[in-house]
Amino acid sequence: MQTPVTSESKPSAVRRPTIAIVLTLMLVALWALTHRYQGFARDGELYALQALARNHPALGADLYLQNTSQDRYTIFSGIYALFIGMCGLQNAELILFVLCTLCFLGAAWALARAVSGRDTACLAVALFVITVGYYGSYKIFHYAEDYLTARSLAEALVVTSLAYHFHGRKGIGLLFALGALFIHPLVALPGVLLLICLRLPIRQALIGSATGIFATLSIAIAALLAPASTHFFAIMDPVWLEVVRERSQFLFLKYWTVQDWELAARPFVSLTVTALVIHDERSRKLCVAAMLVGASGLAVAFIAGAIGPVAILLQGQAWRWVWITAFVSVLLLAPTVLQVWRDEKCGPICAVLLVAGWTCSLVDGLACTEAALILWLARAHIRDRAAQYLRWTAVVAGVLILAWVLGNSWMHASPSSGEARREPLLVAHIREAFSLGFPVMLLVGLFWYWIRSNRSLLAAMLVAVVLLGVSAYILPDSFKTLGTAGTPSEIEEFADWQKAIAPASNVLIVPARKSASFAWFTLGRPSYLTVDQSSGVVFSRATALEVRRRSEVLLPLTDPDWKILTAITAGQRGKRKGGASPRPLTANILFSICGDPQLGFVIAKENVGFDPIRHMHAGKWQGWNLYDCRRVRSGVPAA
Repeated sequence: MQTPVTSESKPSAVRRPTIAIVLTLMLVALWALTHRYQGFARDGELYALQALARNHPALGADLYLQNTSQDRYTIFSGIYALFIGMCGLQNAELILFVLCTLCFLGAAWALARAVSGRDTACLAVALFVITVGYYGSYKIFHYAEDYLTARSLAEALVVTSLAYHFHGRKGIGLLFALGALFIHPLVALPGVLLLICLRLPIRQALIGSATGIFATLSIAIAALLAPASTHFFAIMDPVWLEVVRERSQFLFLKYWTVQDWELAARPFVSLTVTALVIHDERSRKLCVAAMLVGASGLAVAFIAGAIGPVAILLQGQAWRWVWITAFVSVLLLAPTVLQVWRDEKCGPICAVLLVAGWTCSLVDGLACTEAALILWLARAHIRDRAAQYLRWTAVVAGVLILAWVLGNSWMHASPSSGEARREPLLVAHIREAFSLGFPVMLLVGLFWYWIRSNRSLLAAMLVAVVLLGVSAYILPDSFKTLGTAGTPSEIEEFADWQKAIAPASNVLIVPARKSASFAWFTLGRPSYLTVDQSSGVVFSRATALEVRRRSEVLLPLTDPDWKILTAITAGQRGKRKGGASPRPLTANILFSICGDPQLGFVIAKENVGFDPIRHMHAGKWQGWNLYDCRRVRSGVPAA
């Protein structure tokens, strides 16, 4: 017998997809208001070079690629290069970035739905959008970055594998995780280890973790005691090690600051609260497994940096495993807060502390999560009168944090000139307001509660139209970049310089900092030396020594910019190195640096003779000069 459609069931059938559409549009608008695509920022520049070198082999002569580099451990460059061949460098980067971001957030929603339910999944994704998933030290790395790297795709595949695992398709999930190893093994490995831990009893997972740590320790000690050789577990010699320490101090746990350790500890404390609050066995096991993987990574990283160090272990960068711990802690934060809120003793104050600990940068995140943990553990000893005071304390704390955040943001609200040029000033101010994590998360929570409680389809549809309009207005500016390197117009503008420079000739731009994009993507030529290229010193002793040698060549012009540890130490002591800024280019300096046969051309604003090719086109490069070092070497410097 067919069930008749009543006047109540028909609206109900329409209401669920309407709510889903509204919540999806809310997330799109939220991402558009809190994120900006950064283009060739940070490592995005290096991954673009790796891909472009597949289509332009002359770029393979660049210092970053000519020896062992991270490009040898990924197939991502080939995928990227395929897209570049089809639609150009900048379009390829944008398309892949959008696909990776959609895959990451979509898989995160599917995973949250499997772990904590459909209703909470939207809040979990909102937290991923609002919070910045920093891991490691010095806030260099975070998951779901706003530029394209191999990490972007590997993270998306790892989250997808976890979603398949918790939806009951464990074999497919493991295949996705194994596939991610070919994209970025350092990011994918903790995902694989997490899946293994989830398949095993916790006791066996603990034994396996302890065994792996002990094996790492044994290898490090054996390599240290063995005769120096070129075997697989080679020890970094002092010269190589000095360059690596100076350029990539974040690889060594002993150089991490107190703030770095607080940032690393917060996910562990948060997951401890989650494991105590949520009684679902799968969620608890996920908490324990994520903490186990992260703690194991830190232990392996400590051994790698303290003993030897063994090159292959240091290159493995096991501290990166903490990213999966941070990801899982944010994934389970929403159901944890909702469950905690229902507790009559200390629920509201614990909920406020947890949300503030993850979304408010003006407070100590670790202290907030630790306070929530202590209160939750002590709730059995809290009497009714004290519980009433705690509820009022939660209200007062929430209001104070809200006022503090809004007050500080109002005093410092001034969009940078770069952002003002990127979009209308009103939009820039709205973005500034939405960069305030705590109030925005409260706003999202209230909206989520209202839309689920609302019975008016008309109101929901009107909200959907508004959100669609906001997204359509904001999104184009969210994907607009300020950089012009590699654009067809800029490539055409510098056609005369390209013609003058041999394809494999190294180019130095003065000042050199952040100039690699212009050399690589506009001129299509290798860069002589920049701080970005020196990021590969951990993978190659030859690269480290060449970075050191070239920086010595440039000493008349600038101090070595790869000595980051020295700069940080000087900054902590309140001292600033006087020679940190580049010196003006002179004829004598140009003659000196061009004495290195590896340097082919120099680009500088100063005109010091030697008959340069002057750029006369209007714009930021107007009046700059291209010097041919062969001509400089054949001339005589000024007296």
